[in-house]
Amino acid sequence: MALQQVSCNKIFGGYQKVFSHPSKELACDMKFAIYLPPESETRKVPVLYWLSGLTCTEENFVIKAGAQRYAAEHNICIVCPDTSPRNVNLPGEDDSYDFGSGAGFYLNATQEPWKKHYNMYNYVTKELIALISENFPVVPGKQSICGHSMGGHGALICALKNPGLYSSVSAFAPISNPINAPWGQKAFQGYLGSAESGQWKEWDATELAAVYNGVPMELLIDQGTEDNFYKQKQLLPENLVAAAAKNDRLKCVLQMREGYDHSYFYIASFIGEHIGYHAKFLNA
Repeated sequence: MALQQVSCNKIFGGYQKVFSHPSKELACDMKFAIYLPPESETRKVPVLYWLSGLTCTEENFVIKAGAQRYAAEHNICIVCPDTSPRNVNLPGEDDSYDFGSGAGFYLNATQEPWKKHYNMYNYVTKELIALISENFPVVPGKQSICGHSMGGHGALICALKNPGLYSSVSAFAPISNPINAPWGQKAFQGYLGSAESGQWKEWDATELAAVYNGVPMELLIDQGTEDNFYKQKQLLPENLVAAAAKNDRLKCVLQMREGYDHSYFYIASFIGEHIGYHAKFLNA
């Protein structure tokens, strides 16, 4: 695949870069951001994949979270893909913030006209991992995953559907039970068809936790108490905790953060803890 560098900035001794490339899975050009810590110039380093939320691009996290400082300290590469295909000229793709552009939901669509392009799950778990491994100084197979909101949903399902693929997983304010939340119901109806199709549970972290039968795994969940979307029952982390509690192969840790909302101010406050958490697994 032909990678084209879009930007490069030095930060905390490493380099924050953005690349574009043609994606086979999404049938369009895509962008991703990648932070290469200082030690990546002399040795291969592990990777943390970050999945962003609704309305975001590959830029939001790298500009607002302040993660590069901690990635440099722990010698971890961070990769941030865009949140959906872009400019594929589908009817209605730009009509709302919670469906279409900026709202890929990290699943594989089965409905027309979305199924040709909206295969973010395959992109994140297959194509992007291969692309990074082939083109950057990273340790093959040594990766973890983290995300926020819709991206937290993405991180959880990618880990639960691929036991052993990721060394660790965490999520900030994830959409934990989308089949019971308005955001998820709208997206699943559009991308997957009616609930009667039987496909919805395949992309719901709470449902996946209930039937998970892979290697033992810990799910680290962070949630602010003043998050309006938490109060509006869009996120439902307690449902995931309850499902995981019944599965002896899963441990779900829910950290409630008093007074914090859904914004990047909240993420920036605790991203250092999460990167340190993943570093224990990635640098073991």
